[in-house]
Amino acid sequence: MSTNHLRNGDAEPLLRQTLLSSSQRSIVNSTSQVAIVGVNVSPIESLDYEMFENEFFKQDWRSRGQVQIFQYIFMKWLLCFLVGMIVSLIGFCNNLAVENLAGIKFVVTSNMMLERRFQLAFFIFFVSNLGLTLFASLITAFIAPAATGSGIPEVKAYLNGVDAPGIFTVQTLVVKIIGSITAVSSSLLIGKAGPMVHTGACVAALLGQGGSKRYGLSWKWLQFFKNDRDRRDLITCGSAAGMAAAFRAPVGGVLFALEEMASWWRSALLWRAFFTAAIVAILLRAMIDLCLSGKCGLFGKGGLIMFDAYSASISYHLVDLPPVFILGVIGGLLGSLFNLLLSKVLRIYNFINEKGTIFKILLACVISICTSCLLFGLPWFTSCRPCPPNPSEPCPTIGRSGIYKKFQCAPNHYNDLASLIFNTNDDAIRNLFSKNTDDEFEFTSMLIFFVTCFLLSIFSYGVVAPAGLFVPVIVTGASYGRIVGMLLGKNSDLNHGLFAVLGAASFLGGSMRTTVSLCVIILELTNNLLLLPLIMMVLFISKTVADAFNGNIYDIIMKAKGLPYLETHAEPYMRQLTVGDVVTGPLQTFNGIEKVRNIVFILKSTGHNGFPVIDEPPMSEAPVLFGIILRDHLLTLLKKKAFISSPGATSGAVFDNFAANDFAKKGSSKVRLRIEDIELLEEEMDMFIDLHPFTNTSPYTVVETMSLGKALTLFRALGLRHLLVIPKISSRSPVVGILTRHDFIPEHILGLHPFLVRKAGKILRF
Repeated sequence: MSTNHLRNGDAEPLLRQTLLSSSQRSIVNSTSQVAIVGVNVSPIESLDYEMFENEFFKQDWRSRGQVQIFQYIFMKWLLCFLVGMIVSLIGFCNNLAVENLAGIKFVVTSNMMLERRFQLAFFIFFVSNLGLTLFASLITAFIAPAATGSGIPEVKAYLNGVDAPGIFTVQTLVVKIIGSITAVSSSLLIGKAGPMVHTGACVAALLGQGGSKRYGLSWKWLQFFKNDRDRRDLITCGSAAGMAAAFRAPVGGVLFALEEMASWWRSALLWRAFFTAAIVAILLRAMIDLCLSGKCGLFGKGGLIMFDAYSASISYHLVDLPPVFILGVIGGLLGSLFNLLLSKVLRIYNFINEKGTIFKILLACVISICTSCLLFGLPWFTSCRPCPPNPSEPCPTIGRSGIYKKFQCAPNHYNDLASLIFNTNDDAIRNLFSKNTDDEFEFTSMLIFFVTCFLLSIFSYGVVAPAGLFVPVIVTGASYGRIVGMLLGKNSDLNHGLFAVLGAASFLGGSMRTTVSLCVIILELTNNLLLLPLIMMVLFISKTVADAFNGNIYDIIMKAKGLPYLETHAEPYMRQLTVGDVVTGPLQTFNGIEKVRNIVFILKSTGHNGFPVIDEPPMSEAPVLFGIILRDHLLTLLKKKAFISSPGATSGAVFDNFAANDFAKKGSSKVRLRIEDIELLEEEMDMFIDLHPFTNTSPYTVVETMSLGKALTLFRALGLRHLLVIPKISSRSPVVGILTRHDFIPEHILGLHPFLVRKAGKILRF
């Protein structure tokens, strides 16, 4: 077993790269480490994606008939359908609520502006924003701190095998939905895509474990998935559904789950994810059609879910490629700078959050106050512009959405900066993407808007509220795309709206570093396949440029939070080490037939999850590794009192005392059995348990001389929690140690071997 910390003074600078202070890290040899989940420091463990094949498991599978196998397959598809249906409803209601909450706020404020009651208009705008932000931060801080942020880093870590507490509970789901609605409506420069991905994953997790008994929302017919692997696949489908619901981009959602979220993928999972996203798209289309008839208040008129803002036919030539190339380079540079600054701000916010809940809430309120002052005050510094002769829509705009916001201007005039900044993020994107608007926005207004969005998107993300990054990055990228179009537009046939689309794509590529999924999402947003070559080019360039400086934003946040995410590749220095160089002790083992007292003592004195089972004489001629047994299974055996009075092998009748559910893996939100909850009599402590029927006799093992890089590839590819290390030459002990996830984390490796720090410093990207 290992620990995720650095123990040498030479390696101490590396530790400062994370948000966790050294006092919060474990200094003992334990499987339970700590990481920042949401805004709180919580213990984390690994998940068991490996099927635990003991004799009881094999007998249970042999007893299943064709009907049960069909039911198992049918339930997979049924749960995917339910996930798609529920997530689409949540996405629709989310957008409906945001559009109406923000819409009413802007309509009331605009009415006050029309009456020239500017102070009252600012007061209404200020108080409504502060109230919505305060409400979102209060419910997040006190009810579900794990709902803070986008949730994508936590879900991505879970799909990699990291079990973070509280990320898939009913409280987290409710707070994520309500908090996202109020926070986005409060004019903070945050998005809803990330929270929707977390929401979809949370819905899938709750359905996969059969609901929640704590709130009386448990259904036995749903309690069909009894292992982490099946739940992982369903959560992957849920994350795809969440992205599909956020932008009504079903194919983009599936590709996003494949490219960014999932660590394991296969064709069967692709089919189910595609089916789930298709259900989302179909139901959203039906509900949007309902709203187009005017039955949803302010929702539906702007088409919030799908921008559909640039559906015109376009043509471009070789002369247009240099400006697109410049856009890609700028997007890569700005994206890497954005990631760097955001990581710095998150460290500062974490320092403030450590002081207590009241400081978290005050921080959110301060950001809200600054945002309201900027959004209301900056349009006053720009001049009013006369309405164009033949506007595409009424000028000036009276109400919530539109390109020609009147703000403080005289009749037949509009404020171009207010049309962008004094608006919802979705309407701002729609205005930026709109065609035939090359003369509607001034250069200074666009520059002010870009700088404001760039800074506010950095400072707004870390507040204690559900907040996404997709929409702020799109807004910021679209604004500098317009700026580039204004500067280079004379040398290109591309209009400024198209430059905005390409700017958004380049900034997304520079920050998120995904290519295929982002390309499809943008195509589905703009509803124009003709943009495909240009978007592909700009994404490729921006990602290539940004990769030269740092990693993608979600990986940076995961590492900053201390989540032990395993990358697909092994660092070069891992090839210089063997697994024997990093495995640490002491190793706790059990005999095939073990005394109850010894089991209780080891379970109380250690936090390990897996224990090698060794047969010694007279059970075998020499010590031999029989397999591995899990902590939860040992607790079940103690609870059921599967004891024998003398050390002898038990018969097959022992299985009659157990059901398959007794050894089923509990969901992430379930209360798990602890050794302290089990009461045993003194005479029972001197009895024995035959561990053979409940031991996995075919665990994955590696020789102690295998390179650490090769072991990492095996560990991650198979989704393991334990990897046994056996000696190359026969020795007294048949097992050297156990490799867990934390043995592959760079901090642990460099803590054991500080001489590698200087060599690895140029390669590691924190």
